[in-house]
Parts: sequence; structure tokens; C-alpha cells
Amino acid sequence: MKNFDFHVPTKIIFGEGTIPQIGNEAKAYGKKVLLVYGKASIKKSGLYDKVIASLEEAGLDIVEHPGVKPNPVLSHLHKGVEIAKKEKVDFVLGVGGGSVVDESKGIAAGAMTDVDPWDFYIGKEDIKATLPVLTILTIPATGSEMNNSSVITNEETKEKVGFLDGHLYPKVSILDPSVTMTVGPDYTAYSAVDAISHLFEGYFTNTAGWLPIQDRLVEGLVKSIMESTEIILKDPEDYSGRATFMWCATLAWNGLCIAGIGDFAFPMHLLEHPLSGLYDIAHGAGLSITIPAWLTWMLDKDTSKIAQFAENALGINKGSQDRKAQKGVAALKSWFEKIGSPTSFSAAGIPDSDIENITDFTVKLAKIWGMDGDYTRDKIIELFKLCL
Repeated sequence: MKNFDFHVPTKIIFGEGTIPQIGNEAKAYGKKVLLVYGKASIKKSGLYDKVIASLEEAGLDIVEHPGVKPNPVLSHLHKGVEIAKKEKVDFVLGVGGGSVVDESKGIAAGAMTDVDPWDFYIGKEDIKATLPVLTILTIPATGSEMNNSSVITNEETKEKVGFLDGHLYPKVSILDPSVTMTVGPDYTAYSAVDAISHLFEGYFTNTAGWLPIQDRLVEGLVKSIMESTEIILKDPEDYSGRATFMWCATLAWNGLCIAGIGDFAFPMHLLEHPLSGLYDIAHGAGLSITIPAWLTWMLDKDTSKIAQFAENALGINKGSQDRKAQKGVAALKSWFEKIGSPTSFSAAGIPDSDIENITDFTVKLAKIWGMDGDYTRDKIIELFKLCL
């Protein structure tokens, strides 16, 4: 096990009926809040009214910034920064899924500087300070409610880039599983894939060797995500299924499962970001294409960890190591299809003929992420051919 620091300064308030606590929590961070959210869903569900009532009861002044897209875009982030500065807000409250939370973080960083927030994402500038960020999660998937990451799409250049920074941890996040009961089967599936991908990156790419604690955490969480996803798809109002899924998605990418694994990479996300950036598909929908492709590519290189996962998480325990690994990849791909997430370019409406263009964007991202040594243009094309 490698040396590590583990510090997550986010207060989690979890459970049914916890939304009204937001006002009391928020007033500790100032008097004026920038409320960031998506489009009509939180108003249709009644969540918006509950949030506003709690904030007003706490005596807070509310400035709204609606309209965050499922793949949040830089231009809307810029508008949020402009509003935050003009209104002199004290903190940011994101109410929505990972996209809303990610944009809220970008706004909070941009509001404290004259630097273009995009420069933070591409590694050109470092964050010095941010406004406090609080969240109310409506779609569990990204783990952004309890981590230090943010992803944004520059719609002018079509680049989708994420980065990590210790300033980006939310101060408080409220997770009420009952709020997620309105999430439909499509985004339930995409969210499951997204959460699983966060567990896979460190699990499959670390070089630390024997890691029984971290491996069992990952395998157990993946099993729980798969089980709870199937429960939710059968009964969208099953509270236990929703609660299990929600907490699993948070734990999948809050630093716990990667503590002690040392260096690791993000090849599945490297391949996916250009897909959702260029074609505006759901992040999870893109990942259900790139995960099986990358694992299939790895079958010719090292099957030991894939076989371990197949046995411990999927119950595949017959055959040789190579055979178990092959069955594991096939079973995972089949499960993605079963829950309704695409596993090929054609299934997601992406033209096969676009491989060269997609590769151009992936090569740029590999350089930003420092992965260009391992993922050359030829390797990336080879991987994308497995997505057809």
C-alpha cells in the first residue's frame, strides 16, 4: 500500500426529509446565495419550493442561475461568474445532478478571480480561493457532491475537460434518496455506469500490487450498484434501492477507494470525454461504450485483475484466468445493454466515420491529462475501433 493523505471536508446530511435543513446549514456561509440549477425538473418535483422556503426562512437573499445543461458548458459557467460577481454573493448552492454541482464549483472558483475559469480546467492556472459551495443532489452518479473534481465543456472548441483541486470540495451536501425517485430509467442506467467507471479507473490501472482493502471496497460497491440499479428499474419508488445506489455513487469517487493505491490513470474517461463533448450524449452513455472497449483491449495484455473482478464481483469462477476475464468483460457489456445503456458508437448515434475527428480531441485531452506517453494516436484509434 502506498502512502496517502485522506481528507474530505464535506459534511454529508443523508436521508429522507432532510431538504429543509439547507437553510440552517447555508446561513453559516453568508447572507446572499447564488442558487444554481438545471431546467424545469426541480420545479416540477416540488424540490425548488422546498429549497426556497428553507432559504427564505433562514433569512437569506437568493440570486438564481438556472439553465445548467446535462453536459455543463463554459458559456453558462461564465454567465454564472458574472452574476456572482455583480450580485456579490457569499456562497453558491447547486441543486441538481453532477452537472449542476460541477458548474457550481466552476462558478465558485471563477467568482474569486479575474482569470478565465477555463484556464483552471486546462491546467493553465491554479485556483487560489473559491466561494463556499453547498449542494443538494438529485441525480447520484458523479460523486461531485463529496469530491474535488469538476468537468466542463467548452462548446466553442468542443473540448470536455475535468480537473481536480482541493478547493473544490463542497462544504455541505444534502442527499435525500426520495428526491431521486423521479429519475427515469435512462438516467438511472447512465448514472450506474458513471459510478462504476469511477471505481474501475483506480482498480484496473494502479500499479501498487496487492490491495485487498481497496479491491474489496471496489468489488463490493460495484455489486451493490448493480443490484440496486436492477431494483430501481423494477420499482422506481423503492427507497432502499434508491438509498443504496445514492450512497454507493458518492463513495465511488470521494477518495476512499483510491486511498493507498498510488498513481493511476483515467483511460475510460479519456476516451469518453470527447464523445459527450462532441455529440452531447450522457456521460454514462459514453462510458458504457468505452469501458468494455478498454477492457477488451486489455485482454491481450493482462487478464489477472479482470479475472479477479469477474470472480469476486460477477460470480464467474469457472475456467482459466483468461477465460474468466473474457467472460467478465462479456457479462459486463451484456449488463450495460440490459439496463439500456449503449455499448457501441452506432447504438449512441455516433458515426463510425468520425473516428479520426474523435481521436484528434482525445489526443489533445491526453496531453492535458499527462497521458500522451501511454496513449498515443495509434493506440487511441485502436481503442476506438473496439467501440464500433
